[in-house]
Amino acid sequence: QVQLVESGGGSVQSGGSLRLSCATSGSVFCMAWFRQASGKEREGIAVINISGSPGYADSVKGRFAISQDVAKSTLYLQMNSLKPEDTAMYYCAARASPCALHLLLPKYFGYWGQGTQVTVSA
Repeated sequence: QVQLVESGGGSVQSGGSLRLSCATSGSVFCMAWFRQASGKEREGIAVINISGSPGYADSVKGRFAISQDVAKSTLYLQMNSLKPEDTAMYYCAARASPCALHLLLPKYFGYWGQGTQVTVSA
């Protein structure tokens, strides 16, 4: 049974930084971060395989960094240069098979955390 628990969300001013964490239990091969703004569809923003190769959506490339600490079974998302349009609920997700950037869609992920809110004010 895979369980994912996010933490680290909060409120920050534009240009600020936050780091999200996702504690993981169970065996997975690929992990990702999604976000969902109010009234919008869930958007995949970053993905990483257990091998460590990351991929990013254009909307966050160069500002966000996904990483993992295998020993701690924890996934991270370092978010820098935050903008008001980054305001959303952020979700950690996982799947038991390899993935790539073109598979960064909600339908390809079977395990989800409960989400953590990130609010960026102008």
